Formats: sequence, C-alpha cells, structure tokens
Amino acid sequence: MKNLFSGALLSFTLAASLIGCSKSDNTPDPGPGGTTPPESKTPDIRGVINSDQHWTADKVYRLRGYVYVTNNATLTIDPGTKIVSNKDSAGVLVIYRGSKIMANGTADAPIVFTSNESSKQPGDLGGVVLVGQATGNGNHSVIEGGVDAAYSAFGGTNDADNSGVLKYVRIEYAGKAVNPGDEVNGLSLYAVGSGTTIDYVQVVRGLDDAFEFFGGTVNCKHLIAYNCADDDFDMDDGYRGRIQFAISIKDPAFTDAKGTSGDVSNNFEVDNVNPGAGFLLSRAPITFPVMSNFTAIGPNNAAGTSADYGWGMRWRRGSKFVLANSIVIGSQKGGLRLQEDSTISYYVKGISAFYNSFLNTAGGKVIDVETGKTIPGVTYSTESITDETTGAYKSVLGANVMLNDPFNNAAPNVAPKAGSPVLTGALFDFGDLTNSFFEKVAYRGALDGTNDWTAKWAVWGR
Repeated sequence: MKNLFSGALLSFTLAASLIGCSKSDNTPDPGPGGTTPPESKTPDIRGVINSDQHWTADKVYRLRGYVYVTNNATLTIDPGTKIVSNKDSAGVLVIYRGSKIMANGTADAPIVFTSNESSKQPGDLGGVVLVGQATGNGNHSVIEGGVDAAYSAFGGTNDADNSGVLKYVRIEYAGKAVNPGDEVNGLSLYAVGSGTTIDYVQVVRGLDDAFEFFGGTVNCKHLIAYNCADDDFDMDDGYRGRIQFAISIKDPAFTDAKGTSGDVSNNFEVDNVNPGAGFLLSRAPITFPVMSNFTAIGPNNAAGTSADYGWGMRWRRGSKFVLANSIVIGSQKGGLRLQEDSTISYYVKGISAFYNSFLNTAGGKVIDVETGKTIPGVTYSTESITDETTGAYKSVLGANVMLNDPFNNAAPNVAPKAGSPVLTGALFDFGDLTNSFFEKVAYRGALDGTNDWTAKWAVWGR
C-alpha cells in the first residue's frame, strides 16, 4: 500500500513539473487568482511596426504619436475597424516605402480614423501618410510634418508601385502643423504608384489639406473632402494620376491659420514646383493630373465666410491639368485662376483644359488670369482665355446647374435635380480622358441624381 502511494505521488510531482515547464515566453503571466488577463480591446499603437499585423473590428486601436509600418510589412485592417487618436499626441500612421496597408472597408462597415476626444476638434488625429516608390521631381526633398529622419525619404523609379488598398475609409479631425507650411494632411500621398487602390475615401474636418499628392502616379475614384481648412485637392512634385468622381465642400467659416503668408484656401491648388526654392517651373516630371466628374462647392459668400478663402481652382507654378465633366460653384475670390507663364501657356496651347464643365462664383472673376506675362509664341488675355474656355473647351460659365441643396453645409445635397443640365452631355474625347480608367458616364459632376455612392459610409454635419 505504501509503495502504491509513493508511486502515485511521484507521478503527480512529475506531471506538475512538466506543466510548469511548458509555459512559453509568449504566454501572458497569470493575473490575480491565477487567471490570464484578457487581451486589451483598446490597444495603444506606438513606434515601428516591422512585421505583418492584422487589426480587427472587435478592438479600437489608439495611435500614439508617429507610427511607422516598414520593413515590407503589411498592415491589414478589417471592415468596421476604428482607429483613434487623442490630441496630446495627434497620431500619424505612416505606411513607408515597400510596406502596404490593406484597409478594405465596405459601405456598411467603413474603416474610420477619428478623434478619441469627447469634444472632437481638427488636429486631434495627425493623419494617414502613404509613402511609395514612384517617380517625382524632387520639389520636396523629404516628407513634411515632422516625421523621423529615418522615414523621411520618398519616391523611386517604379511608377507601378503598390502601397496597398484604401477603400471605404474615413479620416476625421486630422491635421498636424509642425511649422508653417510643414504639416500632416488628412491623406498625404508621397510618390504613391499606380498599383495602389484608393477608392471611396472621405476626409472630414481636417486642419490642413484634405488630399495632397506629392508626385507619383496613383489613380483614385470616389473621393470626398468635407469641411477641411486648407486646399481640398493639392497636387505638386510631378503628380501624374487620374481621378474620377470626387466631391469638395467648404465650411464658409473654417480656414487654417494663414498668418502673413498671403496663402488662401481653395478647392483645387495645383503646382509643379515652388520657384521660391530655386526650381525651374519646367522641372520634370511635370505635375499633370487628369480628372473627371468632380463637384466642388465653395463657401458662396455665406454669412461669416473667412477672408482666407480663395479660388475654386488655382492652377500655377508650371502645372498642367485636365479637369472635365465637372461642376465648380460658389468660389469666393474667383473661379478658375491661371498663374505663371508656363501654366498659362499650357492652357492656351490646348495641353491643359477646363473641359466640358460648369463654373460659377460668388465673387471675383469667373476666369482670373495673371496678366503681364511675356510668353514666347503666346498671345493671351483674360478675354481670349475666357473665349477658349467657352469655345474650344466647351465649358459653361454662370449657368444654374440645378443641384438640390449644395450650400447647406450641415446636410449638403449635391445631386442634380430633374431637368438639370448636368444630367447629360459628358464627353471623354480630350487627351487622356479616353483612357479605360474613366467610366464613360453620361452625366457631369460627381453624382447622377439616382445612384448615391456616398450613402451609408460618408458623414455630414461635422
């Protein structure tokens, strides 16, 4: 009997010893009462992510300062996932060269980057930054916004580079001003290549630009800039992509701090380079976006409109462009502004065009051209460029486009009414508009009056 008891005791002791030794370093230490603590449902995300991660909708992820996804890692974010930031650190998510973000939301379950404050304000979130390996012209030598020097370079030689997917994504209350002219935008795209998918993305109540394209070749569809303080679509550094279906809406009272810079806030601000930095305006590759089916709504001289509002479209500093089948109304300082000799020359020569579109303003000149420039081989005036816009470029100035409620900022409705002239007449026969990227729809502007692609996932009244 004694021998049997001793054997049993020895067996129990060995088993307990083996159980104790089986715990790996990856197993959480037991909490009080010997239980394993539950995994956090609100994890803080800091520093560098250098291996694949998967963020799921059952957690809320809080960005603390700058977070860098690097080392060819892929960050996968599930539909319905919420990523937040507090104003004390204004979290910035940087997807660095070679890495990818796979943020595939849905209309019913968008992925949302937003403020974690009870009283949400622009700047609570820093923003989202994609950094690719496509070409640019070096107008900016490093990424803006105070990023770590180890992750500040951008660009390369691969125009087909793939930084992943942003689809059905909202970015709210973003913007981080490090120094004047040195900010993080809602969505910053540095040399992002055409292999990247950006579709159904809204930037809401941003402190600086909504979308800024620094070089690269990324193509986009279904973009919304709503109540952002500076420019809604800002392009420079040789950006050469295509965009179709986009909305820009301005809060009349909200612009960022301009100081004595002389800067203004616009629906579009498109440059090639900054000549103040010593660059020739012809520096290649030249910024040349081709865009169709935009609806851009200015402040329309509403009560309390900020004095810092500028133009519906400001094309300058050597840029080329095509904006077609679009609506630009309610702009404050003027409608279409052309600056610098090369930008004007491209328009006169039929390289750039505001094509087959509608333009109206609440103040200033509908067509506003910098005068006094001597351009070899080009004779122009505001009148001649106005004639070219309404003639060869087939655009209509001053017409009532008959949108439902475009200037109701809290609940805007930019869809056309029955009988609106924008419901028909779209053309895709100018320059790169023939490319298969562009859906050859019949209507002009972002919406056709029947199918609302903003439904469910986009928000208003913020």
